[in-house]
Amino acid sequence: MTDFQIETVTLDLPALAGAFGRRLHDAGIPVTAERSARFASALRLVAPVARRRLYWTARAVFVSDPTQVRVFDAVFAEVFGARDLHRAEAAPDAELAATPADERARAERPRDATTPPRADGEPAASAPSDRSKEDDDAAEEIEVPTVASDEELLAHKHFDALDPGELANLYRLMARLQIATPIRRTRRARRDDHGRRIDLRRTLRGSLRTGGDPLRLRRRRRRVVRRRIVMLCDISGSMEPYARAYLQVLTCAAGGGRTGSEGSEAFAFATRLTRLTRALQSRNPERAIQRAAAVAPDWASGTRIGDALKTFNDRHGRRGMARGAVIVVLSDGWERGDPELVGREMQRLARLAYRIVWVNPRAAAAGFEPRAGGMAAALPHCDAFVSGHSLRALDEVIDAIAASRAADLEPAASWAPPKPPVEPDEEPWGSAGWAGSYSGSSVAMPSGYGPSRGNTTPGWRMG
Repeated sequence: MTDFQIETVTLDLPALAGAFGRRLHDAGIPVTAERSARFASALRLVAPVARRRLYWTARAVFVSDPTQVRVFDAVFAEVFGARDLHRAEAAPDAELAATPADERARAERPRDATTPPRADGEPAASAPSDRSKEDDDAAEEIEVPTVASDEELLAHKHFDALDPGELANLYRLMARLQIATPIRRTRRARRDDHGRRIDLRRTLRGSLRTGGDPLRLRRRRRRVVRRRIVMLCDISGSMEPYARAYLQVLTCAAGGGRTGSEGSEAFAFATRLTRLTRALQSRNPERAIQRAAAVAPDWASGTRIGDALKTFNDRHGRRGMARGAVIVVLSDGWERGDPELVGREMQRLARLAYRIVWVNPRAAAAGFEPRAGGMAAALPHCDAFVSGHSLRALDEVIDAIAASRAADLEPAASWAPPKPPVEPDEEPWGSAGWAGSYSGSSVAMPSGYGPSRGNTTPGWRMG
C-alpha cells in the first residue's frame, strides 16, 4: 500500500490568465490584455478552490455577450476538463444580499401566444413551458457577493494611519468637498422689482421720460452673500499626520475647491502664524499643497496657540477679517505656552466672529476628555466641537461650518456642542501625559524632515 501525500501547487496567475485569454481570443472571443490582467486580479480575490467557482469567475470577466457563452464553455472544458458548470456557487465567507422574489400573480403575466384557447373562450391550461421554468428560477433568491470599495474603506480610515498612496487618493476625494458658510445681508443693495425699499435715484431718472411724473416705482433689496470662512491649521509635531490631510481642506476653502464663500482665508501656525491664502490659490491642488508646505517655516515644530491667536487678532482680526466670519481652528489643543493667553485671545476672537468651530482629531479616541491646557482654555468660547479625524468625519465639520447660531441648541445636529472642560486631579495643564493615554497620538518629527526638503515624515513625499 502506497503512502498518501499532499502536494501544494503554486500557480503563476498572470501567466495562467494570459494563456487562457489567448486561447479564448483564438476561439473568437474578443479578449484584451486588460481583461487578462483583470482575471488575474480576480483570482487573487476569489480563491479557485473548485472548478465551478473558477468557471464563474472567468465567465464574469471574459464573456460580454450571451452569444459567447457556448464558445467559452468549449474552451474552458478543453483547458480545465469540466462541463455543465452553469450553476453558480458563492464563497462561504462572502456577504450575501438576497434578491426579493417576483410577487406578481401568474394571471397578470402575458399568455404565451402558442397556447390555444378553449372552446368557451378561456385559455386552456397547458403544461409548464421552458419559459415558465426560467421565470420560476429567476424568482428564486439569488445570492450576490458584496465587497466594500476602496473609497468606503478610505472614508473611515484615520488620517494618521494613511500611507503615501492612500493620501494621494484622499486628495482626489477631498477635492469634491463643498464648503458653504451661512448667509448674511450686506449694507449694499441691488436692483429688485419685488424689493421692499424704493430706489429713489432710479425712480426719478425714469420719471424724466414721462414729464417728471414717477409712474413706475423702482425698488431694490439688500444683497445676501456667504460669510467669510477663516481656517487656522495647527502644523506642529503632534498634528503633523493630520496636517497633511487638513492642507487639502484649506485648499478647498481658500481657492482650490468649490466653496460658496468669498474672501476665504487660510492660516497655519506652530510657533508662529503664517498666512497661506495666496499659496493655496491654485488650480492644481497638489501644487497648492506643496507651496503651502514650503511657505510655513515652523512645520512640525512646537505649539504656541496663544501667540498665534494673538498675532491673528492684532494683525487681521480687529481689522475686519474675523468680523462676522466663521472661524475654524484645526488643532489638538496642546499648548507649550500659557493657557491663560489662549483663553484670553479666544474670548477676543469670539466677540468678533460669527461662530467658532474647533476641530480636534483626538476627540474620536475612546474616553476623550479635554484636559490639554490649550483645549480646556479655548473650549468655553467655541460654538461647535467636532473630531474630523477621517474623511467621513469631515461631514460633521462641513455641517458645523454651514450651521447658524440658531442651530447651536438643536439636538439633531450632526456636530456636538462643546462640553465643559473636566478639571484633572493632577497636573492641570499637562499635555504629554494626556497624549500617551490615547491611541493615535503623535510625537514631534526628527530633525531633517521638513517641507523645505520635500518630506514631512520618513517615507512620504509631497505630491
